[in-house]
Amino acid sequence: MNSFWQKIIINTILKKPRKKSGKERTYTKYELAKGYREFIILAKRNSKDFVLITLGIFSASFGFKGFLLTNHFIDGGATGISLLISILTKIPLSILIIGVNIPFIILGYRVMGKAFAVKTALAITGLSICLATVTFPNVTNDNLLVAVFGGFFLGAGIGLSVRGGAVIDGTEVLAIFLSRKFGTTIGDIIVIINIIIFSAAAYFLGIEVALYSMITYLAASKTLDFIIEGIDEYIGVTIISSKNNEIRQMIIEVMGRGVTVYSGKRGYGKRGETKEIDIIYTVITRLELNKLNTEIEKIEPDAFVVMNSVKDTKGGMIKKRPLKH
Repeated sequence: MNSFWQKIIINTILKKPRKKSGKERTYTKYELAKGYREFIILAKRNSKDFVLITLGIFSASFGFKGFLLTNHFIDGGATGISLLISILTKIPLSILIIGVNIPFIILGYRVMGKAFAVKTALAITGLSICLATVTFPNVTNDNLLVAVFGGFFLGAGIGLSVRGGAVIDGTEVLAIFLSRKFGTTIGDIIVIINIIIFSAAAYFLGIEVALYSMITYLAASKTLDFIIEGIDEYIGVTIISSKNNEIRQMIIEVMGRGVTVYSGKRGYGKRGETKEIDIIYTVITRLELNKLNTEIEKIEPDAFVVMNSVKDTKGGMIKKRPLKH
């Protein structure tokens, strides 16, 4: 490792204070190697985030200028507020996107931290610049196509930005803050905000435009969920069975998935007697669920199985190719 990279790693990753004598702190080869590894991980992550946010900016811009703006449709959240004000006042959307989101960026700094706020500020600035400088064709004037595909590209843009660690619509930041303050759910806050926005759209733009705008919001929302949660839908499965060893072997050998086994107690009887038992937990895709249920039924039809949705996974065997079966 040359002195140039050593200096970068010391200044950006290690950042350890100097000794009291005033001399530069010396680092061992292990510390430098560990710092280099961390630097590479951060560089890869930041590069990936940059690509995702950039794609999100262009996708959202295309949704705005290729569909929604020329047809006076709006979306929910901060983007919907920006679109509505732009339609009513003729103020450029590129300016309103920044102005409307400034309070959310400040709130994001308080709620989510400095890194999130900086990324969000850069993403929203990038979106504003893209809206102001890049020309997109008006794809169609068919109201239904505008509502569906405008929402699709806008939702994809927001979702890609979220994947990159930033937002270009600050509504969820506000929802998180208010839910913590008032003890309500995030979903309830978002629904209330959007009811206000679409009611204003119905008043100022007409009922028909407001209804089409709701379709835009639904399309954007579903696309956003799809982008954030990924193509695969994961299911966490907890299995309690007296034949836990056979089921564990089946999951490993037949399903090609990893398992976690933890100890528990089975309660039964009128007096609440308990019995020690091993509990099996695994994560599979939704497409594998039917096969897992079939294989469990072959081993023990009366096994107690609990299934719950898993948003995403990291590490382990779930994203690797399963064994052939």
